[in-house]
Amino acid sequence: MNRRLAFGTLLAGSFVALALLSLAWTPHPLEHLAIAERLQPPGPTHWLGTDHLGRDVLSLLMRGAATSLGVAALAVSLGALVGVPLGLWAAARAGWPDELLMRGNDIVFAFPPLLLAVLLTTALGPGASSAILAIGVFNIPVFARVARGLALPLWQREFVLAARSAGKGDGRISREHVLPNLAGGLLVQLSLQLSLALLAETGLSYIGLGTQPPQPSWGRMLADAQTLTALSPTLALFPGLAVALAVLAFHLLAAGLRERLNPHREEK
Repeated sequence: MNRRLAFGTLLAGSFVALALLSLAWTPHPLEHLAIAERLQPPGPTHWLGTDHLGRDVLSLLMRGAATSLGVAALAVSLGALVGVPLGLWAAARAGWPDELLMRGNDIVFAFPPLLLAVLLTTALGPGASSAILAIGVFNIPVFARVARGLALPLWQREFVLAARSAGKGDGRISREHVLPNLAGGLLVQLSLQLSLALLAETGLSYIGLGTQPPQPSWGRMLADAQTLTALSPTLALFPGLAVALAVLAFHLLAAGLRERLNPHREEK
């Protein structure tokens, strides 16, 4: 295992484990408000201090990881579940289906991703489910294009021609022979899109269109901290650091997987 893959796996796994742990346990109850203890610095009772409502910052960070990573994972899963079959269909049929998919992708890619997400969440109303749908919609053409690009060369390979000679249809060939050969490339893209989806979720929550109170998220923590940085700089530091490290983890994971799948690929 290369170093980037090892470090990315360890770091991403740590965030996932922290998020899962927060569903069962946090150092302090999230609903516990102690105004008398507001804006405390890090100490033995509250390791990362308290926020403007006296809530424990470490507990908020842990549950925020579950929210932010959960929204990102569901959005990317939605994009992959819809986009990959579309890409496989376009590669198998070629002709007008392929052209239709590519022109549809061009239309979606004409909009900046975050702007598209803001437009959709504004139309649907703020909330985690709206953020999942908005981020997922942009991921559909990403996965469709990647799946199509990876699948097209495989349709000229001998094992696909043999499957056709055996009487198998395009759908069965795509499912049984083409898709398994795309798994590695799709996994790399999945890791990369998770980091981008996490940034999008943080941005939407920061401007009030994503996860809504009282559900904690890293974006909401940054939004709450923006007017209090002079009094308690750590309120913005810790969630900002969490976002940066989580994005780095998934980027390293994607780079490590790409290296492992293409060990002789020359780095540029």
